[in-house]
Amino acid sequence: MITVQGIKPKMIANNLTPFKPTHPGSLLKDELECRNISQSQFSKKLGLANSAFNEILNGKRSITTDFALLMEAALNIPAYILIGLQSDYNLQVAKNDKKLLERLSEVRKLAALL
Repeated sequence: MITVQGIKPKMIANNLTPFKPTHPGSLLKDELECRNISQSQFSKKLGLANSAFNEILNGKRSITTDFALLMEAALNIPAYILIGLQSDYNLQVAKNDKKLLERLSEVRKLAALL
């Protein structure tokens, strides 16, 4: 945590935690809505399972590199943006996992002894 004399730590931008991580599916869902393309129509034309595609759009399933490249070809959204969003999402979710945080704390204590 960054500290600056006279400023509350929670008021420093680098110390802020996003309220909710952004899943790349929400960007894709907004894009389809903006273009007036139905999810089922889109998934059918691309040969995707509608249920799996719906899970991605609703943030219940991760995207893969192959999927990101497919979306780049279909919607002209750069794959690196989608992969970056997925990576950021995964990190933010992991940082809120209490069991993982406890384990990381234990590992840091052990590493300090090395």
